[in-house]
Amino acid sequence: MAIWLMKSEPDEFSINDLKTKQRANWDGVRNFQARNYMRDMAQGDLVLFYHSSCKVPGIVGTATVSKTAHPDPSCLDPNSPYFDPKSTQESPRWVQVELTFESKFANPITLAMMKAMPELEGFPLVKKGNRLSVMPVADGYWAALQAL
Repeated sequence: MAIWLMKSEPDEFSINDLKTKQRANWDGVRNFQARNYMRDMAQGDLVLFYHSSCKVPGIVGTATVSKTAHPDPSCLDPNSPYFDPKSTQESPRWVQVELTFESKFANPITLAMMKAMPELEGFPLVKKGNRLSVMPVADGYWAALQAL
């Protein structure tokens, strides 16, 4: 089982939204590296759900990958903000995965908390400019995060 971190702005899609729906497609990713990570996800992989671009950014809960990468229909919809004119029905450039809600934390693991941990020094999330919306979480970082 791999561990991933996926970021969302809570006013767009929050952990509460996922909790209410129980399952949802993670669509709208338009970064090639993040897309490639989503292609690598396997059913049952753990996802750390991260709220970004908010007052207190941090990991707020968990989910699991319940359906692996499949075409993201928003790239084909000209009325979608995620429309990509280079995508075609035969060859969509973008994918989505389905997530199933697992848990919501009573208290988030804040970005400030993570930045203060020497064990997370190399974790891309705590480095400015390396914050993809989807990223793998190495075992050592996961162990440090579990301690919180």
